[in-house]
Amino acid sequence: MRENKKLKKFGSLLVASSLLAGVLAGCGNGDSSSSGGSSSGGGGSSDGDTIKIGANLELSGNVASYGSSIGLGADLAVKEINDNGGIDGKKIDLIKVDNKSENSEATAAALKLATQDKVVAMLAPATSGNTVATVQIANSNKIPIVTGSGTAPNITVNADDSVNEYAFRTCFIDPFQGIVAANFASSELEAKNVAIFADNASDYAKGLAKSFKETITKNGGKVVKEEAYVAKDTDFRTQLTNIKASKPDFIFIPGYYEEVGLIVKQAREMGIDVPLMGADGWDSPTLVELAGAKALNNTYITNHYSAEDPDQKIQDFVKAFKAANGDKAPDAFNALGYDTVYYIADAIKRAGSTDGEAIKNALAGTKDLSLVTGTFSVDKQHNPIKTATVLEFKDGKQVFNSKVNP
Repeated sequence: MRENKKLKKFGSLLVASSLLAGVLAGCGNGDSSSSGGSSSGGGGSSDGDTIKIGANLELSGNVASYGSSIGLGADLAVKEINDNGGIDGKKIDLIKVDNKSENSEATAAALKLATQDKVVAMLAPATSGNTVATVQIANSNKIPIVTGSGTAPNITVNADDSVNEYAFRTCFIDPFQGIVAANFASSELEAKNVAIFADNASDYAKGLAKSFKETITKNGGKVVKEEAYVAKDTDFRTQLTNIKASKPDFIFIPGYYEEVGLIVKQAREMGIDVPLMGADGWDSPTLVELAGAKALNNTYITNHYSAEDPDQKIQDFVKAFKAANGDKAPDAFNALGYDTVYYIADAIKRAGSTDGEAIKNALAGTKDLSLVTGTFSVDKQHNPIKTATVLEFKDGKQVFNSKVNP
């Protein structure tokens, strides 16, 4: 259900610093990352005065912007928690491993963190495909994984509807983003004839395209053209020519920033001036560099939060992040990395244990946890129930547009 746009901006997102005063009161200080070390026991153990949490992230490769941003947010959360007492007096030791934006490397990184570093929980990769590649390792080693931005439903739920016990997320899932985008296109932009241009090699993009198509059709809209591309393509003019010929009044482009930036640039160069929309996969400074600020005017994305939200708790997070990162405003991936650490830390605190099963049960039982990207509870499929935000690009800047309830 949509809220009044003027009121949405003043919604009740609460920054995770509230946890510092309550849930995680306690602890010393220390570095926010580590190159590793040994631990006494397998998954669900800790080493002396530290609790080891892994971070399996895209720190290089095709989508390094996502993993690096998740990592920066995680670093801030770890520092805050450690500076304020840690978890029951134990500091978090964050062990980062670069999965190089590849599924096989993500699997290898998860295996290393589980069997060599012996972490008690992991921040899973930023992308859906890389996260899916680590689920079996999490389940078999009984080590919870939490992805900050892996939105594909099959991360937590299998084709037979069984739940992956040890897989969780802090972001909403692809179908929700597709539904939000379709409802926004219908109600706010009055789109009637739409085109879909999706990465057909990506579970993320295919999930978004499916839910968008179903919802826009239910809303009375018509999909006049569907085209596809694959990651690392650079020339999209043939597909864009076909789309232009179908005369859509709106184009939905689910995908990642590296291709999307070029798609937007080429579309505008070809005279396609209708509204374009995507999801959180667009959220990278590189998008503006590739597309150009002017080309991005009249484009929109669904995302997890807005740094422009005037809520004081949000602004406290923004201020802290800027202070730690050269005055850079935090994007949604920064916020999700931050939230993911707090979500895990809160679960360990409530579990009163570093045992993997106990942490898993605490993660699953989370209710009304206040974080930067929203106050959420966890449903039976290990997905958070929380709000989504629609952002609009204006001269290369993301501007808050509206907030949508689940």
